[in-house]
Amino acid sequence: MGTQLLVGGRIYSPSSPDATSIAVSDGVVVWVGADQPARALHPDAEIIDLDGAFVAPGFVDAHVHTTALGLKLISLDLSEARSLADCLDRIRAFAAADHEAMVWGHGWDESGWPEQRPPTVREIDEAAPNRLVYLSRVDVHSAVCSSALLAATPGLETAVGFAGSGVLRTDAHHRARMTALTALTTSQRARARTAALDAAAALGIVAVHECAGPHIGGRDDLRELLALDHGVEVRAYWGEAVETSEQAQALLAETGAHGLAGDLFVDGAIGSRTAWLHDSYLDDPAAGSGNPYLDPEQIAAHVMACTEARVQAGFHVIGDAAVTAVVEGFERVVAELGGPAVAACGHRLEHVEMITPEQASKLGEWGVLASVQPGFDAAWGGEAGMYATRLGVERARGLNPFASMAARGVSLAIGSDAPVTALSPWQALQAAVHHRTPGSGISPRAAFSAATRGAWRAGGVRDGVAGTLVPGAPASFAIWDAGELVVASPTDTVARWSTDPRSRVPALPRLDPGTLAPVCLRTVHRGVDIYER
Repeated sequence: MGTQLLVGGRIYSPSSPDATSIAVSDGVVVWVGADQPARALHPDAEIIDLDGAFVAPGFVDAHVHTTALGLKLISLDLSEARSLADCLDRIRAFAAADHEAMVWGHGWDESGWPEQRPPTVREIDEAAPNRLVYLSRVDVHSAVCSSALLAATPGLETAVGFAGSGVLRTDAHHRARMTALTALTTSQRARARTAALDAAAALGIVAVHECAGPHIGGRDDLRELLALDHGVEVRAYWGEAVETSEQAQALLAETGAHGLAGDLFVDGAIGSRTAWLHDSYLDDPAAGSGNPYLDPEQIAAHVMACTEARVQAGFHVIGDAAVTAVVEGFERVVAELGGPAVAACGHRLEHVEMITPEQASKLGEWGVLASVQPGFDAAWGGEAGMYATRLGVERARGLNPFASMAARGVSLAIGSDAPVTALSPWQALQAAVHHRTPGSGISPRAAFSAATRGAWRAGGVRDGVAGTLVPGAPASFAIWDAGELVVASPTDTVARWSTDPRSRVPALPRLDPGTLAPVCLRTVHRGVDIYER
C-alpha cells in the first residue's frame, strides 16, 4: 500500500492543531502538518484534495447491541410512536407488509403517551393475528408479546416478572426474549448485523463495543457477529459472572469475547422500574425499589476472578443501591489484592447513572472506567422528564453527573446503548456538553475525547495513540462536511466558544443545540475505506 496525502483540509490533531494535511501509509498516520511541506516530504504520494473538509479521529461507540440495533433498522421501529393507538397502527401495518414468522419490534415508551400504558396481549393479537410478536420497551428491560410467543416460551407462567397479559420483566422477559431470538431466521439476523455496522460506518464510527450476554442475544448471536467480515471493528464483552480465574479464562475462550464486562446486570432500568434503588419508585410504590440481580459478594467474586486472570471485568449498573453494591464489591477486592492490581485491568461500569462524588472518587482511585450514555439524559432527564416522574425531581437532578465523575478521576467513554438511544455520535456529544442539569455537562473537547480516545481506552487499547491523529497512530478517521469550527473554552465563566487560531487547541464543529450535525463523507479504519458517501 502506497502513501496517501490528504491536503486542503482541517485536521483535528493535538500534535498540530492548525494542520491542513495528513499522510497515511500502510494503515498508519505518518505525518500531520501544513500542505506545502507535506507535498515536499511525500512527492510520490497519491494526493487527495479535501476541499476544506474536517478530518477527525473515527468515533468508537462504547456500548452497542449490534443485532438488536440492526433489527430496529430492518424490522419494526416503535421509537417514533406517539400514542398507544399510533403504536398499534404501526404493528398492524408492519405485520401486513412483512411475512416472516417472527415480528420483532423495539422502542415503545409509554411514559410519553396519553394512555400511559403499552399494548396488551389482546391488542397485539388483534394487530398481528396468529403471529409471534416480541416488542421490547425502549430500555430493553421489559417487553410485551403476543399470545403465540407467550405460549411458545417454556416455563414462562412461573417465572419471576410474569404478569399475564401485561408487561414482562426480569426472568420472564429474558425467557420470552430468547424464544423470540430463536424464532428469527439466520437471514434476519445476518441482515440485521450488516445493517447495523453499515449504519455505524456511515456515521464516522470505526469500532463498537458489543455488550452481549446470555439474556441479550445468546452465544450463537455473538459467535455469528464475531465471524462477520466487516470494516467496523467489534470489541466484544460477555455479561456472565464467574467465581474463579479459571472460569474467567474458559468463558473468554468459549465465547470469543474480549472481556467479562458490559451488560452483566447488577440491576435493570429506571424506565422499566427495575433499576435497584435505595428508596421506592415515586410513581409506582408497588414496584418497590427495583430488582437486584447481583449482591456485593457476587460482584466481588467476579472482580476478584477477573483481576487474578488479568481480564477486564465490569457491570451494568444504574440505580443508587446498585452503585453502592458495586463499590462495596470493588472495595473488597482492593482490600485483598491492592489498588494497583485492580487498576491494571481497566475494569469498567456501564451507565452508572446514580453515583455520588464519594463513590466516583473511589472508582477513580481504582482505575475503574465509566461507559456513559449522554443520550439517556437528553431523552429522559430534566424536571419534566421520565426520570423526574419515576424518582422525583431532586433525585433526578443527580443522574449522569459526568463533570463530577471526570473531576474525580473516572475516565469516561461515550456510547449509545443502541438501539436504546440513537447511534448518533455528534448528538451524543451535544447531550454530554449541554446536560439538563447545570454543572453536570463536560466540555466539547472532553466529550470528543470520551467518544474517541477514551472509548479505545475503555476497550482495552492503551497504546497512547489510538483515537488520535498523530504520527504512529492507526489511520482511523472520518472526513466531515462540518462548516465552521470553533475552540471550546475550558470553563463556563468565560465565553464558551472561540475561533481564534492562536489558542493552539484543535477546533471542533459547533455543538450548540439546534446546530446541524456534520455530514460524514468518508470513513477510514486502519487505512481502509469502510464508507464513502
